[in-house]
Amino acid sequence: MSDIVVEIQHLSKSFDGVEVLRDINLQVTRGRTLSLLGASGSGKSTLLRCINWLEEPDRGVIRVAGQRMGVREADGRRMPDRALARLRARTAMVFQGFNLWPHLTVLQNVMEAPIHVLGVPRSQAQAEARALLDKVGLAAKQDVYPHTLSGGQKQRVAIARALCMHPEVILFDEPTSALDPEMVGEVLAVMQALSAEGQTMIVVTHEMAFARAASDEVMFLERGVILERGTPDAFFERPASERVRRFLGLPSKDESVQPLLDACRVGS
Repeated sequence: MSDIVVEIQHLSKSFDGVEVLRDINLQVTRGRTLSLLGASGSGKSTLLRCINWLEEPDRGVIRVAGQRMGVREADGRRMPDRALARLRARTAMVFQGFNLWPHLTVLQNVMEAPIHVLGVPRSQAQAEARALLDKVGLAAKQDVYPHTLSGGQKQRVAIARALCMHPEVILFDEPTSALDPEMVGEVLAVMQALSAEGQTMIVVTHEMAFARAASDEVMFLERGVILERGTPDAFFERPASERVRRFLGLPSKDESVQPLLDACRVGS
């Protein structure tokens, strides 16, 4: 089995003639967490939606666990909807808006997709769903409906639902942006635990502390282009580009050396 879970080659995507992603090349290996950073409108969410084919790329190739996404290898034609749904399940997505079914209980929200998409027997899906709700600290909420939950609890249900599909990779699209500040920590704690356990994740986030603590790699998008990528320490402590330095609130390289130059002048 290859260690490469997600492979992207020369991916481009436009909306109404405006290029949102341009020639993206990326590999994510098994068990690693990649955080995607960048200003609003930089293409981060579009990149996630292209990976699981919620948005169809204009150009490029996407493979998940070695299998081409959305297109048949044999003839390049679009993959049938049923086959696409099964492959998409290998790239479970957690949205900022939770996307829970309001008419189903918490337990039903977690167990329904494995039954209908993967063909898992109901008894098995139910047992796995209960175990995952316990994992995210919501075992006591399995029989309630989503409208009774806090935002943080809803997002933890969404994470349990993603895990119940046994995905190759989980795609998180700003999972804390719709939450009140006091609820952010409970969701990030679950995500950080998953990262420590070796769950492959790609996370669009504005939570810099999470990106630094839980990521194996950080990537910065600017106007649809990968401007910078590296380890968290290198990215946050020694960013190469002035744009990333501004994004992080760091002084420019020229400004950072100016105090040393001034001190030299005083001492001379």
